[in-house]
Amino acid sequence: MAYSHIWYHSEMPQDLIDIMCRELSKFDVDMEESVVLSTEMNAVTDFKIRSSKNTWIKGYHWIHGLVWHYINLANRTNFLYDIENIDGYSVQYSTYFPGNFYTWHSDSNIDDSYKPINQRALMSNIAQDQVNVLGESSRKLSFSLQLSDESEYDGGELQLMSSAGNIFTMPKQKGSMIIFDSRLTHRVRKVKSGVRKSLVGWAVGPRWR
Repeated sequence: MAYSHIWYHSEMPQDLIDIMCRELSKFDVDMEESVVLSTEMNAVTDFKIRSSKNTWIKGYHWIHGLVWHYINLANRTNFLYDIENIDGYSVQYSTYFPGNFYTWHSDSNIDDSYKPINQRALMSNIAQDQVNVLGESSRKLSFSLQLSDESEYDGGELQLMSSAGNIFTMPKQKGSMIIFDSRLTHRVRKVKSGVRKSLVGWAVGPRWR
């Protein structure tokens, strides 16, 4: 039986983590209020659901190679999902200040998937159906790379909830790489003091079959 989540105390040299943090700090000026998807699938700011700041690191940045290594390692040894790349070829650099949080949510569910046209529709529409379904990607694995050490902030724990309602608190050690099924409900608890920084994103693949 596969685990719904795993993590690595990546054992990255402290110097490498410091280089990574210095590189990412260049993007601090691009930080904006984090958004969520509304029921109309529009990106909106809703401080009752999510309060944090983030920006996006494009796929040509070297940090993607490091992240992708751990995603593939986790997938080979545990999940065995059909994944192809990182969603949008971008990873999210997030910062949580005191008072910031992200309520319980999941990164993927059936509501996000394309709904096929009724099979009694015109043949041209059915053909378009096939194009849409074959071109669709689903988030399958979510990841969070801890960039702040647990001594640098209080609160702000990443927690996952199993289908049975059990809550698991993820490690806060700097350099920890946490990978979990994107359908898993999770949250970031409110930061009480200090600053929590992380790198998050999603590995995508063909629609679940």
